[in-house]
Amino acid sequence: MRFRPCIDIHNGKVKQIVGGTLKDKGNQAVTNFSSEMDASYYAEMYRKDKLRGGHIILLNAKDSEYYEATRQQALSALAAYPGGLQIGGGICADNAQEYLDAGASHVIVTSWVFRNGQLKWDNLECLANTVGKAHVVLDLSCRKKDGGYYIVTDRWQKFTDVVLTENIMDRLSEYCDEFLVHGVDVEGKASGVEENLVKMMGEWNRIPVTYAGGIGSLEELKRFEILSGGNLDFTIGSALDLFGGTIPYEIVAGL
Repeated sequence: MRFRPCIDIHNGKVKQIVGGTLKDKGNQAVTNFSSEMDASYYAEMYRKDKLRGGHIILLNAKDSEYYEATRQQALSALAAYPGGLQIGGGICADNAQEYLDAGASHVIVTSWVFRNGQLKWDNLECLANTVGKAHVVLDLSCRKKDGGYYIVTDRWQKFTDVVLTENIMDRLSEYCDEFLVHGVDVEGKASGVEENLVKMMGEWNRIPVTYAGGIGSLEELKRFEILSGGNLDFTIGSALDLFGGTIPYEIVAGL
């Protein structure tokens, strides 16, 4: 179990948002924290502290008036820490290599693989063939519905028909190096993790999985370790003191 740092960028600024409130219309989101520092500041911090495998997420749609400002922030972070960070948001087989060339270690993909509510195996295979599975992270972020955890796309706004199970993780792991999973319903709320989701992924334990969502205290982090069997990496956003919370960055950075 290790800490994976994050840089979430929305409307051209580093932010922490409540995940389930993100809306493309009007570029809206309930914001927990908006930084005065740019993305490269955080990337340089993570580089100095030798924290690898964190993720940059672009939270604006490609047709947003803010998209280019958000993208430039992301590129500045990659330049500040070449090979140390992953990047996601609007990535497909056509532009993935561009981000790897800009310094990303991996590209994080959801919506291009899960399109119109369905898993497109041909798109996934194309991506893996284009950049190599060693550079691919699949974002399997999900929301609870009808007793299952359904993968969601388009900045967590649209449900797919794919339920996250051990079987689907087995199949998808043939095309990627890691998974990133946000528990979207608890993302940004610091109110506790999605316990059943964490248990399932911890028991699966095939390739590296990073979980995000709901870790609000060091006590909750300890509970996460117990629930996951220590088999999952983790991200803390809004609850971290870097982003206006109370969990000391220095403590988790040293884990």
